[in-house]
Amino acid sequence: MRDLPNGSLARIVKILSPLHNAAETGSSCCAARLEALGLRVGKIVEKVSGMPFHGPVTLLLDGRQIAVGWNISSHVLVVPVKERERAHGRSAERE
Repeated sequence: MRDLPNGSLARIVKILSPLHNAAETGSSCCAARLEALGLRVGKIVEKVSGMPFHGPVTLLLDGRQIAVGWNISSHVLVVPVKERERAHGRSAERE
């Protein structure tokens, strides 16, 4: 997700568990934080911005602007979608 260009739309296809990375601190909170923010497989997000020097990634999700840490954003795998798909509200949750 963090590699998407600003303004891009994408569908979340997988959320990786950071538990395999022993160097990651707070890994047990990662999944809970993403869930609390509403980041789930099938959701469509718009990347608003990514801050330089490993700063947070800002997203638009369900009409809300949220920010996730640079490391956490690497655990969210996405595929680009077209504006038309977003306009029709398609998501994996509804299919």
